[in-house]
Amino acid sequence: MYRKISFWTMRPAYGPVLWLGLAVAASSILAGCGKAPPPAPRPVSVSAIRLIARPIAVAEEYPAQVEASNTVEIRPRVGGVLDRQAAVEGQPVKTGQVLFEIDPLPYQAALAQAQATLAQAQAAKAQAEQDLARARPLSQLDALSQRELDAAVAAFGATGAQVQAAEAAVKTAELNLGYTVVRAPIDGVVSRAQIRVGGLVTAYSTLLTTVYQTDPMYVNFSIGEQRLLQLQREGEGTPDQRNPLSLQFRILLADGGEFATPAELNFVDAAVDLRTDTLAVRLSVPNPKQLLRAGQYVKVSVQGRERPLALAIPQRAVQELQDKNFVWIVDADGKAQTRNVTMGPRVGSEWLVEKGLTAGDIVIVDGVQKLKAGTPVDTEQHPAADKHAS
Repeated sequence: MYRKISFWTMRPAYGPVLWLGLAVAASSILAGCGKAPPPAPRPVSVSAIRLIARPIAVAEEYPAQVEASNTVEIRPRVGGVLDRQAAVEGQPVKTGQVLFEIDPLPYQAALAQAQATLAQAQAAKAQAEQDLARARPLSQLDALSQRELDAAVAAFGATGAQVQAAEAAVKTAELNLGYTVVRAPIDGVVSRAQIRVGGLVTAYSTLLTTVYQTDPMYVNFSIGEQRLLQLQREGEGTPDQRNPLSLQFRILLADGGEFATPAELNFVDAAVDLRTDTLAVRLSVPNPKQLLRAGQYVKVSVQGRERPLALAIPQRAVQELQDKNFVWIVDADGKAQTRNVTMGPRVGSEWLVEKGLTAGDIVIVDGVQKLKAGTPVDTEQHPAADKHAS
């Protein structure tokens, strides 16, 4: 009943139209699959500086420790019970000022006993002197034997020695009584008391407190032998008179601030420490306001020579990768590129460039997190550029 129609039987009537439609569709699909050129990437905003060679004074910092110019441990010369603490802990004292008092009663009694012994010896000496005075004329009249005269002379000499011993005992008792009052041997500041009132102290053994002479103070640090020689050559004076005393030393406190009073070098060790190959160096610095304390850690900044044509960049602009340093720069096409650099000493917030950059290079400081090689950048002047333009 039904007639089967084959597609190919329709080709004479519809074949050209069908093939034309297929060709148009294929060309449309091919046109849709073609890649359009990508849009140009938008520039990344960064801040940068243009390097200008300028004179920069190079300074080096060394860890140091503060030491009192004189430290005296206060120990009693006599033992006994501590009666009174006269000095206030942490307060300045003057030479001879009373610090502590030890119970004086036993020493007062010892002095009275020594004085009584001296009186007895003096009385015995006076009696022996009178006996000798009577014996000599009797001996001349043969009324007294030579033996008795010799005994009188010996007795007088013995009583004289007893008087001298008694006088020494009195002097010792007086000294011991005076030692019950402990006085400051130097001007300085009293540290914490180690014994409280009522405590028992032992002569020459018990530590009562420590007095620190805090004006001036010493600042101790170590410097390499080669570096010290270099600093000496950079110092002022003729070649035969160069010495590190002409250098400038600054004391940097723990909060980063600078100690206002200038320091002077007053000691360089005569021998090099063979373990560290360094020399011990000491500065003297006035401390009228007591800002420096013994044992305090500080830094010493040593001013060296000035580099006339130095290049410096902010430390934050330097990137580190596998023990190498590099920076991002802007090339002639306005695109970001990396540049390997060799860095020198740090000066404040800046870092001196030894190799890799030249004057006129544009170094990117902020915004490097968004960069990759060849990225176009839109630069604006970094605040640090004012220093480089000066």
